[in-house]
Amino acid sequence: MAEKKSAKAPAKEAKPQAAASEPNRVLKQYREEVVPYLMQKFGYKTVMQVPKIEKIVINTGLGDIKDNQKSMQIIENELKLITGQKPVYCKATKSVANFKLREGMNIGLKVTLRGRRMYDFYDKFVSIALPRVRDFRGVSATAFDGRGNYSVGLKEQLIFPEITYDQVEKIRGMDVCIVTTAQTDEEARELLRALGMPFKK
Repeated sequence: MAEKKSAKAPAKEAKPQAAASEPNRVLKQYREEVVPYLMQKFGYKTVMQVPKIEKIVINTGLGDIKDNQKSMQIIENELKLITGQKPVYCKATKSVANFKLREGMNIGLKVTLRGRRMYDFYDKFVSIALPRVRDFRGVSATAFDGRGNYSVGLKEQLIFPEITYDQVEKIRGMDVCIVTTAQTDEEARELLRALGMPFKK
């Protein structure tokens, strides 16, 4: 009898993992609310035609600290805290003497988010980070590239809750590019608006 009880015990430990596999709030909203809304608005015939967020790319330039290994490490750690993923270095493809730039030198940091981390970041970005921007009145509704991708520039990393003001070496900006599968800017705009992006009116 004792052996039977011990054999069943591991089954109870599987419950906490079920919560981790639950869909992200934004993904759930997309499936339940946004997909039907976009299908009705644009007349899509199948769910496969409905645009979705494909990836989010966050990047920042190193500029004046490209020779300072310690400062580069600090920015790398900040991006890792914000995104939950280790950033990769972008290197110069050619040398430019006027900018004291040599080929192969680290000139920026980039993080590409997909899947659950992408939706988690989007949720935090829209719900927490953007409202913390000073004098925030919404983001531009025209910053699309003509192919359904949206970019927004941030002036400081302090808007993210993971960053502690006392530990920041220098205030630095970053670019957030949201890549969608939309064919037009109008479709991408409606997708992001339905997912809570606070566009200016």
